[in-house]
Amino acid sequence: MNAIVLPDNTLLLDRIADDLATTGYCIYPQALPHSLTDRMYQYMQDLEQEEFRRAGIGRDQEHQLNRQVRGDQIRWLSASRPEESAYLAWMEELRIGINRRLMMGLFDYECHFSRYPQGAFYRRHLDAFQGRTNRVLSTVCYLNPDWQPGNGGELLIYADEQAQAPIERVQPCYGTLVVFLSDRFPHEVLPAQRERLSLTGWYRVNNSLGGIVDPPR
Repeated sequence: MNAIVLPDNTLLLDRIADDLATTGYCIYPQALPHSLTDRMYQYMQDLEQEEFRRAGIGRDQEHQLNRQVRGDQIRWLSASRPEESAYLAWMEELRIGINRRLMMGLFDYECHFSRYPQGAFYRRHLDAFQGRTNRVLSTVCYLNPDWQPGNGGELLIYADEQAQAPIERVQPCYGTLVVFLSDRFPHEVLPAQRERLSLTGWYRVNNSLGGIVDPPR
């Protein structure tokens, strides 16, 4: 498998940083190199269904499965696999670029494949867990070729928890990258009328206490 050569993303990083500083979110079609997007799409197609598991809500002792809240299936990425490492390397470049421009102190990145079967959805929620401030920046990269408006599965982004109408309605089109502050924007995924694929991740900060690294590396 040929390695992915990352291009100079200076302009893209400048634009993402500017948008995060002014609005707190950004949406960019075709943000990643086409070769990387294609590679991740094909790789996800080749994964066995058994490698995915139903996604839950909450963490640790509070983790639970609830089909009334979300219906997607996930598989966490690992840098030990070349295809997954290529995507994580691009997101590492984004982490470094944002830190240099905004001094956000992003410490590491966790990410999973997300597969929404037909009819699956994710109710309105915030990505930052209650009482846990280490997730600060969310990312979504969509892997859905030829997605049409009638296919559903839009990402709705709300200005705050009191807002009734979304400020953005994002079609999960192939190669689109969405980045937003994790604890600021409630969002939801509408029911998809066909299988919906994405890479969903979070940049975290280091909440070390007493010499213990949080998140663990």
